[in-house]
Amino acid sequence: MPLIRILIADDHAVLRTGLRMLLEAQNDMEVAGEAADGLDVSRKARELRPDVVLMDLSMPGPPSGDVIRQVLRACPKTRVLVLTMHDDPAYFASAMSAGAAAYVVKKVADSELLLAIRAVNAGRTFVDLTQVAGPSPHAVPGSFGARQQPPKDLSQREREVLRLLAQGHSNQQIAEQIRVSVKTVETYRTRLREKLGLKGRAELYRFAVESGILDTDSAGPPERRR
Repeated sequence: MPLIRILIADDHAVLRTGLRMLLEAQNDMEVAGEAADGLDVSRKARELRPDVVLMDLSMPGPPSGDVIRQVLRACPKTRVLVLTMHDDPAYFASAMSAGAAAYVVKKVADSELLLAIRAVNAGRTFVDLTQVAGPSPHAVPGSFGARQQPPKDLSQREREVLRLLAQGHSNQQIAEQIRVSVKTVETYRTRLREKLGLKGRAELYRFAVESGILDTDSAGPPERRR
């Protein structure tokens, strides 16, 4: 079986060294290279064509969302796994809407990170929302679960607002896009919380994916076929 080739992208040299030691100790992984800033990530990805980019969000250079998109445009078969200190749902939603295949918080165990790498390399999405938004009816550790049906009483406009929220848009951006006031968007958000029982943007993202309202295949890289 071919080794999973990984590009480590983090601006902290000590962390890169630790990750390299962890990954190269695995029988099915190898480190293809390292990058220390956003520009270096894009360049190294084009040069090395790794299977997985293990990427921090807080590096010097372009915004992390732009870096993720640049990597995926240049290397459609590469999967981006975000490894970050940020457990804020807004960071999560932004990274996933940019096309990341996994979101892992740095405080997780080594075994969880290795599981995430293997999952995304196999073409799956990996998110442990207990690390981002806390436990909820829709936050089950690991990869996304079975597809569920959205409530039938969601209006077309509520579905549209849910999709835009899950993609990381602000209330102001949504208002401009669907041509309503910000106050109206806030009203839609309140209705969605009441109807779905969801508290934050990360939970909204997960529900939007699992219900089919947000199609991750159209926003991110295609699944790799082996």
